[in-house]
Amino acid sequence: MVIELNERSKQILRQIVDTYVETGEPIGSKTIASRLEQPVSPATVRNVMSSLEDAGLLYSPHTSAGRLPTDLGLRFYVDGLLQTGDISEDERQNIDSQCAVAGRQPEAVLDEAISTLSGLSRYAGLVLAPHAEHPFKQVEFVPLGPGRALVILVATNGVVENRVIDVPLGVGATTLIEAGNYLTQRIAGRTFAGVREAIELEMGEQRSQLDDLAQNVVQAGLATWSVDNARDESVLIVRGQAKLLNDVTTLQDLERIRALFEALETKKTMLRLLDLVQDGNGVQIFIGAENQLFGLSGCSMIVAPYREGDQNARVLGAIGVIGPTRMNYARIIPMVDYTARAVSRLLSHPITS
Repeated sequence: MVIELNERSKQILRQIVDTYVETGEPIGSKTIASRLEQPVSPATVRNVMSSLEDAGLLYSPHTSAGRLPTDLGLRFYVDGLLQTGDISEDERQNIDSQCAVAGRQPEAVLDEAISTLSGLSRYAGLVLAPHAEHPFKQVEFVPLGPGRALVILVATNGVVENRVIDVPLGVGATTLIEAGNYLTQRIAGRTFAGVREAIELEMGEQRSQLDDLAQNVVQAGLATWSVDNARDESVLIVRGQAKLLNDVTTLQDLERIRALFEALETKKTMLRLLDLVQDGNGVQIFIGAENQLFGLSGCSMIVAPYREGDQNARVLGAIGVIGPTRMNYARIIPMVDYTARAVSRLLSHPITS
């Protein structure tokens, strides 16, 4: 549906959205009339607001209250009225300095990037990354204290994965060494899927202390990757979920956020999101329930692809933020875009010590 608005209607819609982003509260005709560049009576503003409501761009949360933008109104604003600038020099330096650390593995670069993005935007940061299936060659366990151990998984391509797992109480250093040797014999030359199948088969035949430890490895590490036989695996990493609660005031909002993360954690949704970002051009913005990707309202997502090199290179994944629909789009869009380009530079030209 194509919606045509005259200049006055655009100015009024812009004022309503800007106030919504700033306060989250409805705005009335008198307040809007006082903020417009050209003098307009509150009655004229009310007529325009009524027309915008009929077009599906605004709604009134309460009788005789001011207006708020709908998801469609926010989309119209983002696509046609929003003026984005650039991030500040301090934000640029923060992103560059936090991500560009000597000797970083790709996983560490992405983890640092979304942590930085979450901190600067004050929303939850996320990254969606294809994860190639590489055989493993070694596993070791390091005791961290009663009931806790660090498992170190080494792949044949040199990638090292560290996971903290729970272990049965009373398991000592000697047992952990034996467990490492036990699993290394079964991991060497096998992928995640192959290791899981082999360990679960053996656990079905025998229940020993070492088998319990192996099961914890599967549950805490190997089971975290979604499997798709038709393409590379994908993994979703999210940092700063608690920041979403800063703008949440009702149980309904909490339920929407919970449902959003449940949707994101499914393999189908992750792959669909990656496809949408790859098919799009530049920063992609998903507002509320307008997109069938999630089928719920109350949250928006701003994501951008990161690549092997320049803008024409192959898309490796997506990075961005999740927040309430009233997030500051003008500030967050260029921030996500710059972070994605910074990650692309680092992954295509990694820093070495």
